[in-house]
Amino acid sequence: MRLATLEKLAAADAFRSLGLDRRQALWEVKALSSAEPLPLFSWSETREAGLEPEVALPEMPLSEHVVNDYQTLRLSLKAHPMSFLRAHFNAKRVRSCDGLRATKDGAYVAVAGVVLVRQRPGSAKGVVFMTIEDETGIANAVIWPKTLERFRKVVMGARLIVIHGRIQRHEDIIHVVSARLEDRSDWLKLLSEDGLALKAPVANADEVLRPDPGSARSPQQLHPRWAGHPRHERIIPKSRDFH
Repeated sequence: MRLATLEKLAAADAFRSLGLDRRQALWEVKALSSAEPLPLFSWSETREAGLEPEVALPEMPLSEHVVNDYQTLRLSLKAHPMSFLRAHFNAKRVRSCDGLRATKDGAYVAVAGVVLVRQRPGSAKGVVFMTIEDETGIANAVIWPKTLERFRKVVMGARLIVIHGRIQRHEDIIHVVSARLEDRSDWLKLLSEDGLALKAPVANADEVLRPDPGSARSPQQLHPRWAGHPRHERIIPKSRDFH
């Protein structure tokens, strides 16, 4: 199997069934060499780069696993990103999507979630319909043209959004008629291991700072996006937008 394929599998957490955490799997794969053996070593069991000491890396916290799942698979079966941010939203009295079921018609609420779908049908006279999702379910919002004009950048660009508005109920159908919208995409940075406000377990070290001098691996190579940290990436895939 090609080394590049093994790297992609490790980045997608495919070796967990073999007892390897994503970080440990990436570390082990980076030790492999795709180069042909040198003639001097071709008839012996001696390694060209020498023996490396075994390194036990700290396991990645669940929140960062979710980040990597979204970046490699576009979804995660481990947890929803919003579950790690719930305490922050609760502190601001922002409801969960499921919490809207208990609200009365006409009540003013704030609800937050990852943007799944934006729709602006031609027959809706400029009205935008937005569907958001959190760890409890989904919620639907209606954004009138005047509100869209004020918050166009937020409506069209946010990955994680807070919607303030009034509940509109019709039997089992619930909408939030938006009055104000906030882009909270920056809170996704808290899912990285540097997000110290998280309640998820956080390891003491994110990487081996001083790998063995003969190692073919570097700390930056432990992340599936080799060039950077998850906080620099767009964690949530783009929404599905219809016009």
